[in-house]
Amino acid sequence: MSKLLITTQVQENYGAHDWDGTGSCPQYWKMKGGNDYVIRNYDQGDQGVGAILAQVRGRFEEDTAYFREYIIGTEIVADDYLTEFEKSQLEYEGKITYPAREILVDNLAA
Repeated sequence: MSKLLITTQVQENYGAHDWDGTGSCPQYWKMKGGNDYVIRNYDQGDQGVGAILAQVRGRFEEDTAYFREYIIGTEIVADDYLTEFEKSQLEYEGKITYPAREILVDNLAA
């Protein structure tokens, strides 16, 4: 088995901070990093990546006048794969306090 790694980009609209809600919202988007999500027990024979993304993207993608989060990449990785953030936690803190967020998906092998 493998894991499906989903990587997102987060943006914040700094122009919306002073917006009074009338007229068009000022646009001043800044990149704010992103998040890693994993789907465990992924086997390409279960469902294609596109079908999985269609099922889960509404759980974390967002697009408002203030905030955006959207998928920028997917990768099938080994079960023991660690994200760069998880690796840095192990290196500097000796443990993973903030693991990649796990997403549960219907109809995958357990």
